[in-house]
Amino acid sequence: MAIDDKTRTELEAAAFRRLVEHLRSRTDVQNIDLMNLAGFCRNCLSNWLKDAADAQGVALSKDESREAVYGMPYETWKAKYQGTATTEQLEAMKKVHPHGH
Repeated sequence: MAIDDKTRTELEAAAFRRLVEHLRSRTDVQNIDLMNLAGFCRNCLSNWLKDAADAQGVALSKDESREAVYGMPYETWKAKYQGTATTEQLEAMKKVHPHGH
């Protein structure tokens, strides 16, 4: 099926919004788990959003891009939902990303 660029962009935007809503609803899933299993996390997604804004010349700060993904200021999300990483999670992170996230 041939999809025009406008429709493709609209579908991709809808999928992005659904992914963001899904991640917002799954506060039980820690970023370190996402990184260890999938190689990306909410912070990566917010960085990709900022990169896209930068490429288009759209003013979007790191804090604003994180709030767009988290649905609240990042520090608020961390205080409410981010747990302490276990030794096992940290060791797995070192194996998956030996130079840090």
